[in-house]
Amino acid sequence: MSADAPTDFASRHRAAVADRGRLCVGIDPHPGLLDAWGLTDDVDGLRRFAEIAVAALAPVAASIKPQVALFERFGSAGFAVLEQTIAGIGAGGSLVVADAKRGDIGSTMDAYASAWLRDGSPLCSDSVTVSPYLGFGSLDPAVRAAQDSGRGVFVLARTSNPEGAALQTAHADGSSVAQAIVDAAAETNRTGPSAVGLVVGATRAHGLDLGAVGGPILAPGVGAQGGTAADVAAIFAGVHEWVLPAVSREILRHGPDRTALSDAVARMRDDIESHLRG
Repeated sequence: MSADAPTDFASRHRAAVADRGRLCVGIDPHPGLLDAWGLTDDVDGLRRFAEIAVAALAPVAASIKPQVALFERFGSAGFAVLEQTIAGIGAGGSLVVADAKRGDIGSTMDAYASAWLRDGSPLCSDSVTVSPYLGFGSLDPAVRAAQDSGRGVFVLARTSNPEGAALQTAHADGSSVAQAIVDAAAETNRTGPSAVGLVVGATRAHGLDLGAVGGPILAPGVGAQGGTAADVAAIFAGVHEWVLPAVSREILRHGPDRTALSDAVARMRDDIESHLRG
């Protein structure tokens, strides 16, 4: 970060959106996409996929979200490609959202925080997705690391997958589990640097009060999962300033042509902005 750049993650997010529009694009090297791009399902294909995606997307997207598991399946060689991908995204001017969904306790969570959020780590990203389902307090090492470095964590709250509904909508003490996570995130941002964002799916009504969060809301599910720009505008009414729609396959299906990928980002971004302006 430059000396005059915003120093908390919420401000960095807002600056990126103001400069590049409201879209987070996933880099998801699924075997089917590698094949569709004419690439082999091996490390060489993974590397070429990532290089093309970074070259096309990093100059135009506000944020880019590499799906860590789809690199991890190739072992250490896949992680080497991921390190190069993270560096390339940053060099292109986009914020990196490492979609790792890490969650653990104590020294293990501290190690995850060091891997993804501390200067000097080859995996260090602008933000990382984390799971609070060992208790929101278990995320403290990652939250502190993010606050100290001007980075962020995106905490899973109300996800787009149907399997999560039973847990996330369960009630205790008059509040749903997901709302308790939202409230804890809001309190953390209120009392310290705004480093905590949320993951709230864009495929259905979430039933949450998001008004006090004070941080970005990553909204996956647009495109291939069925969510639309109109859904984003309706589902996140009242918090449009914070919502960051996340799109992967709907953009990536236009590859490997770099111009087609960049143009797809512009069309999706403009469609979303048009609906949010109402």
